[in-house]
Amino acid sequence: MAKNNDWKSRLNVVYSTNPDYQYEGDDEEDMETLAPDKQNLRAYLDRSGRNGKTVTLVKGFVGSEDDLKDLAKVLKTKCGVGGSVKDGEIIIQGDFRTKVVDILLKEGYKKAKNGN
Repeated sequence: MAKNNDWKSRLNVVYSTNPDYQYEGDDEEDMETLAPDKQNLRAYLDRSGRNGKTVTLVKGFVGSEDDLKDLAKVLKTKCGVGGSVKDGEIIIQGDFRTKVVDILLKEGYKKAKNGN
């Protein structure tokens, strides 16, 4: 085994005879999170693909995954329900559009609006 542990991050290359070859890493940079007053968040109601269960989706967040998860945690805690973060969207179980918008406005997200 190699002494360095970066072999796990190599993508799709087993061996190269080129001495100048640089392995591609999994270096994905996080986006810089916009300030809350610059975010354009929208709260939507959705039932599709959920066996008729109603969820509230919060879309439009621009920033890192960690900041999105922190915002989701705040929303879930203040609504008192479960939820998750998936594909850049916050999913809150139940119809909490108005409550989510009120929470976002109190947190400083000035452009939070109800969607369809």
